[in-house]
Amino acid sequence: MNIPSTPKPVSNAVPLPQWAVKACVLGAMAWAGTAQAGVTINVDDQRYLTLDYSLQAWAQASSYTSATDGGSSTDFFLRRNRLTFSGQYNDLIGFYAQLEAGNEGKDGDNDKSVYYRDAYVTIDYADGARFILGRFKNTFSRENLEGCLEPLTLDRSLMSYTPFGGTRDDGIAIWGNLADAALQYRVMVADGREGDEVAKKSPRVTARVHWSALDPEFDYGYRGTYLGTRKILTIGAAYDYQPDVAYANYATRSDAKDYKAWTVDGFFEYPFGFGTVTLSSAYLHYGVGDAINQAPDANLPSNTELHASYVKGGYLFPQKIGIGRLQVFARHDRSDYNLNSGYLDNQLNGGGLNYYIDGQQLKLTLEYDDVDYHRADPSSQAAQDNWQLTLGFQLIL
Repeated sequence: MNIPSTPKPVSNAVPLPQWAVKACVLGAMAWAGTAQAGVTINVDDQRYLTLDYSLQAWAQASSYTSATDGGSSTDFFLRRNRLTFSGQYNDLIGFYAQLEAGNEGKDGDNDKSVYYRDAYVTIDYADGARFILGRFKNTFSRENLEGCLEPLTLDRSLMSYTPFGGTRDDGIAIWGNLADAALQYRVMVADGREGDEVAKKSPRVTARVHWSALDPEFDYGYRGTYLGTRKILTIGAAYDYQPDVAYANYATRSDAKDYKAWTVDGFFEYPFGFGTVTLSSAYLHYGVGDAINQAPDANLPSNTELHASYVKGGYLFPQKIGIGRLQVFARHDRSDYNLNSGYLDNQLNGGGLNYYIDGQQLKLTLEYDDVDYHRADPSSQAAQDNWQLTLGFQLIL
């Protein structure tokens, strides 16, 4: 999900600054040579509706079948299967809704229910003050904010999903671009953790800021690679907080703990004459007062005491190879869950290639991942050393 945010002239906003004009040009360049996705229906001079369909079909071989079965397996499934409705009501108000039936057929789970992954309204009051209301991506980690249809590697790391709210949350955000879009800020107030296990229902507050030294990253969402259409050097940081999310002793409903998380990240992409180089890295720290190692509720996620990091790199060849362009990539992830058992701590080494037949609209991805656990969990095959080989096909219409 990339929230549309290319600045538009609105009645109560100042004239477009130079960075906004540059943003429009860069956006057009990003799609140069590719088919324009979606079908747009114009209602009048201001209102329009765009329909998009996107599909990611995966064939995946693994060294285990399930948590209770250590035999190797092969699985064919739809990782993502989405229908998107987006557009503008007028120059000020826009909207976005996305229907999802993801992981259809994974592990034999067929006939997935269709649900709203995103549903929100945007209000572009001014370049430095934009609003989002509804269900949308939480604004904590860069990798979560990178569009899953515009990644560098096959998919995100689990570390990029926060313990509460996961990838999306319900709430409101204010964000904007300052200093010719070199500086971007966001503040989001959302539901966070809800339910009977919460010691005291309080809103979740997330703040994020980034600085772009070269071309601006002016959207609410990022991309995992711009395919050499921009020169990017962006440093970001975020903080996530919700008080009283869990009891360290749930049976006695005592010792309430706060959720606190922070992250720093960096992204670099530059189209050199010999090809485009992409580098990305982040460190993430989640904590709930060590409640997970005491006597919390059974639903408290294991990643509430997680220290993790990743490093990703890619190289896009400057010329076509056959009918498309080839990009090779590699990644290294490290996750320390700080559980007393020592289980779940692991490191992942992976690599592969993207073959862009028509940009991100039509591509093939092959990735191999090897996961090493520091201490294998004898009760779960999924928490022991394993490997996965995945062939992915992506279509955006």
